[in-house]
Amino acid sequence: MKSVSVRELKDNPSTALKMAQEDVVVVTSRHHPEAVLVHLDDEKLLDQPGVRTALAVSLFKDDSLSLGHAARLAGMALADFMRHVSRLGIPAIKGNAASLREDMKDLDAWLARSA
Repeated sequence: MKSVSVRELKDNPSTALKMAQEDVVVVTSRHHPEAVLVHLDDEKLLDQPGVRTALAVSLFKDDSLSLGHAARLAGMALADFMRHVSRLGIPAIKGNAASLREDMKDLDAWLARSA
C-alpha cells in the first residue's frame, strides 16, 4: 500500500494515479487517512461480484453518468438496468410529468420523421 498527502495529490494528481496502477494509495491529511485511490482498470476489482453494478448505480444516482452509460458500465441491458435502479427506489427517468410529456412529443415527432 502506498500513501500521498492531500497536498501531493493536489500538486501532482497524475503521480498518484500512476501509483494507483501499482497498488492501493491512501490519501492523507495531517498524517490521517482521508481517502483511498484504487485503479479501476484493475480487473480483479471490477470483476468482483456486484462492484460494476454498484459503481454504475452510484454514478447514475449522482448524475455523473447517463442511464445508458451506467447500464454499459454495469454490463447490463438498458431495460435490465432500469428495472434494477427502480427496485432500489432510484427513478430511472428523471423529471416531472410536464417534462416527460414534452419528451414524448419530441420522441413522437422524431419517430414520425424516421418512418
